[in-house]
Amino acid sequence: MTRMPTLFIPHGGGPCFFMDWSPPDEWDRHRQYLRDLPATLPARPKALLVISGHWEEPAFTVQSNAAPPLLFDYGGFPPHTYELTWPAPGDPALSERVHDLIRAAGLPVAKDVTRGFDHGIFVPLKVAFPDADIPCVQLSLASDLDPERHIALGQALAPLRDEGVLILGSGNTYHNMGVLMQSLRAGPRGEVAGTEFDTWLTDAITNPDPDERNRRLARWSQAPGARNAHPRAEHLIPLHVVAGAAGADIGRKTLEDQVLGALESAFRFG
Repeated sequence: MTRMPTLFIPHGGGPCFFMDWSPPDEWDRHRQYLRDLPATLPARPKALLVISGHWEEPAFTVQSNAAPPLLFDYGGFPPHTYELTWPAPGDPALSERVHDLIRAAGLPVAKDVTRGFDHGIFVPLKVAFPDADIPCVQLSLASDLDPERHIALGQALAPLRDEGVLILGSGNTYHNMGVLMQSLRAGPRGEVAGTEFDTWLTDAITNPDPDERNRRLARWSQAPGARNAHPRAEHLIPLHVVAGAAGADIGRKTLEDQVLGALESAFRFG
């Protein structure tokens, strides 16, 4: 079976791809990147395994629901955004396989049979895979957000790439909501937020030595602009998982966009 890449995708803000904005093209590049994503894959995925910045548990927790509902875990948006649908099936067999790989790696792991897809899943994937016909399983972050443990998690999941599973990290490379909301209220924008950290992150991800890449990612909080870009790490740590699953594959940037006055990027390994 064809080896799948691993991907880190920016999932935007709330139900951003399904709203009117001013200017109207605010999310166009993000949206087009997601629409084009399936055509960049070497084959149709057998299943999707997605790690979202919107689910944390004490142990890595595998969604094992055969028909996950949607979790509208955002507030204050137009009524129609609470009527979105994305009825992708779960995959209990994949859930079991993920659970076993994590346990075999000596990492804490649990299952959740009721969990639905949060908006870090269904908002971007409704754009990328609108037919919702590929089984999807969500995997939580560990609530300690430890970078090295999440890289190790990715390393444990790496065999799935040769089993037709597309491993996706869903987050944002810039997620300082205070700055973003201030920018949104301010109207015309000046300096782009997050440039310093994005430059560092791109250099780390594209490093030709995967071990050095992972060492840098483990120390991400010491990078220039790191804590401005991520006062808390949950939207960045999915990138550590997909970097761990990448093995020796070198990363490359596949999207760089300015939205809400900040720089957001996507990365691919393999």
